[in-house]
Amino acid sequence: MVSDLNEVFSVNAMHMKKSVIRELLKLTRRPEVISFAGGLPDPAAFPVKEVAEITKYVLETQGATALQYGPTEGDPKLKDELIAHHEREDGMVLKPENLLITVASQQGLDLTGKVFLNRGDTVVVGLPTYVGGLGAFNSYGACMTGITLDDEGMRMDLLEQELERMRKQRSKPKFIYVVPDFQNPAGITMKEERRLKLIELARKYDVLIVEDSPYKELRYEGEHQKSIFALDGTGHVIGLHTFSKILFPGMRLGWVIGDEAVIQKMVIAKQATDLCTPSFTQAIIAEFASRGLLNKVIEKVKGIYQRKRELMLTALDDHMPDLPGLSWTRPDGGLFLWVRLPDGFDAEQLFYEAVEKNVAFVVGSAFHCDGGGQNAMRLNFSYPTEDDIVEGVKRLAGVIAAHRAAPSDGADVLISP
Repeated sequence: MVSDLNEVFSVNAMHMKKSVIRELLKLTRRPEVISFAGGLPDPAAFPVKEVAEITKYVLETQGATALQYGPTEGDPKLKDELIAHHEREDGMVLKPENLLITVASQQGLDLTGKVFLNRGDTVVVGLPTYVGGLGAFNSYGACMTGITLDDEGMRMDLLEQELERMRKQRSKPKFIYVVPDFQNPAGITMKEERRLKLIELARKYDVLIVEDSPYKELRYEGEHQKSIFALDGTGHVIGLHTFSKILFPGMRLGWVIGDEAVIQKMVIAKQATDLCTPSFTQAIIAEFASRGLLNKVIEKVKGIYQRKRELMLTALDDHMPDLPGLSWTRPDGGLFLWVRLPDGFDAEQLFYEAVEKNVAFVVGSAFHCDGGGQNAMRLNFSYPTEDDIVEGVKRLAGVIAAHRAAPSDGADVLISP
């Protein structure tokens, strides 16, 4: 081993950071801990028998190609199924050249950074926003500028002010990163009027939009919102998608949609990374979708998660202490909701107190590029059982009721219900 690895690590490697969520999850592995921390799907929804039968069929009928290298762009049959899926969902008209099959959506985020970001470039993100996006862009040396969210997503008035400030300083951002549907972590959805305003601003200031949509199909109530990609129609938007949340994550399959020139550049970048996404898993999911099973599983998943969401919201209403400033979002879909704690609360300190009581969450600061979010937390309702949701909320409510807020005058202040 060399005497000082820091002398040989690349600049990119030196800027890489551990995932806050992954590190915290190490503390929640005890079986007695009820975890609201991860974004895991419910394994009860996994179509194990169907996948087993289709895997056998693929090996018997397509083994020679399914076990071979495949095109970097992705399996043509799977791309055709995804084109049809987007046409049904949002009326999109896509060509195979507009799609790239990836190793889940995290690779899409990484390729986005790899293709567009130079060290020191600016990316506009939400406050809060998905920690995986922050990690991917940070690894390429991006400087994140955060725009506050309200109950309909990123505030366009603040975005316009920031874009205008950047233009005057000749520091145009490379892209605006948004999770418009049931946002991770806040659970809120951007309405069409605001999506159209975002497109208007992106065109005005000549900035790309990166639309991350892992949960779009998981709507339990409210009005369907067209994707930003579909509303734009000019190639100003890059869409990131995944099977991990709508089907299951074990196959590690996702896809990117975009202008043909963008996709081709990502193809070249991907060739230097892994040559191609596994042909075997692509063939299995392509056959799965061609049999009409994808939509059936999505409907089953929606039923399970809708019940769990309602259960968590009811438990929060019933058991949380009546404290000034304590509130939570009520998402129309997705996997998460966002809890805002009273002023003076430190979610990181609260996390360790909660783990002692065998319940866990993710601290809000993990989702803030500006160091904020100390008095917030993300809760996941898709993975825990229904009984654990109720019991876990009770435990969490007790921890919050007993938590000592940071003193404002040097005294140790006990916050009680």
